[in-house]
Amino acid sequence: MKTILKNCKLITPPFSEEKLYDIFIEGGLIADIGENLHVEDAKELDLDGHVVLPGFIDMHCNICEPGFENIEDISTVSRSAARGGFTSITCEPNTKPVIDNKTVVEYIISKSKAQASVNIYPYGSMSMGCEGTAIAEIGEMYEAGVVAISDGDEFIDSAALMRNVMRYSRMFDLPIMTHCEDRSLSGKGVMNEGYTASCLGLSGMPREAEELQVARNILLAEITGARLHIAHVSTGGSVRMVRDAKKRGLQVTCETCPHYFALTEEAVEDYNTLAKVNPPLRTQEDVEAILEGIADGIIDAIASGHSPTSRTDKDKEFGNAAYGISALETAFSISFTKLVETGIISLARLVELMSKKPAEILKLEQKGEIAIGKDADLIVIETKGTQIIEPELFASKAKFSPFAGQEVKGRVVYTIVGGKIVS
Repeated sequence: MKTILKNCKLITPPFSEEKLYDIFIEGGLIADIGENLHVEDAKELDLDGHVVLPGFIDMHCNICEPGFENIEDISTVSRSAARGGFTSITCEPNTKPVIDNKTVVEYIISKSKAQASVNIYPYGSMSMGCEGTAIAEIGEMYEAGVVAISDGDEFIDSAALMRNVMRYSRMFDLPIMTHCEDRSLSGKGVMNEGYTASCLGLSGMPREAEELQVARNILLAEITGARLHIAHVSTGGSVRMVRDAKKRGLQVTCETCPHYFALTEEAVEDYNTLAKVNPPLRTQEDVEAILEGIADGIIDAIASGHSPTSRTDKDKEFGNAAYGISALETAFSISFTKLVETGIISLARLVELMSKKPAEILKLEQKGEIAIGKDADLIVIETKGTQIIEPELFASKAKFSPFAGQEVKGRVVYTIVGGKIVS
């Protein structure tokens, strides 16, 4: 199929923002980019000056299938991703069964090809069953197609095991995606430890529960030479340690999520369980440190952090309510509103955070850029108008959000995967 996207505004180098371009798509690839293109038998779509970006790539997403299809499944999560401008998403390994062998990897890849409207890339688990006791079959999962290894939102308590995982991963040059939490410190905490938790009478999770594990994993990465990626950074101390690691030339990258720079712990006042996430929302000081890390390039990527759960499990007493957030359909608009509209970063920098850098970290060489020969995974956005976040209209089964009712800018008009409009 041949398609030409006419009159596109492109905001990333080497294109001029003063011109309008046409993008010719053939066979799922970008075949040409230029002005006033015409190709015989090509279908034309006039975008009337709308901005076209490379599709977003989500580095931290819980799909839930297999095993938890009542919460989310491949079909619903891919529709939700497409609505949010994500043309590629990753699958955390804490499914049921856990992604700790090639059979589960092959199942997810084959079912995704059959049912998903976006690209889905599985992570393999670091440890068997994500239990943190024995190394999983990383080599066979690499051969089956995983793009990274992770234990999802579980953690490996044993430094010896983590060191061995890092050593083993170097054989395959796979990034290690780490959730950093010392549960001997976080314990039964349900929100950030501090003044707000004390006022609400809730047990807290201190910053050092994250920061100690970040420090340990960076040290082990330095010793082993592994590619370490810190997931959902939430504290200023974590940003500081990643900054230091980068200065020393270590292979350390990190991500954060929109709720960690758009909300503080005050969002849980009135015992709002929709703002109960892990890591927890932190203080304004932490938010400012994360914003600084985004602006100066220390934070490499923005992930959605999509972690769906049932509304029934959210509508409980705060201490017993489930952690989780439905985030695929709000990640771009929240990021655009909080970062670009306020002048903290440019739209081109947001593209780096949500497209280019995730593609580089995961080695998705055909993704993350608008260039001839690259996959035609593109999104068309509207930057002028505003809209209200309405979770009841989400394509995800998790129809809730701590951002419900907020007015935001940045709307995805079309999502194109492999040259095909999917949303």
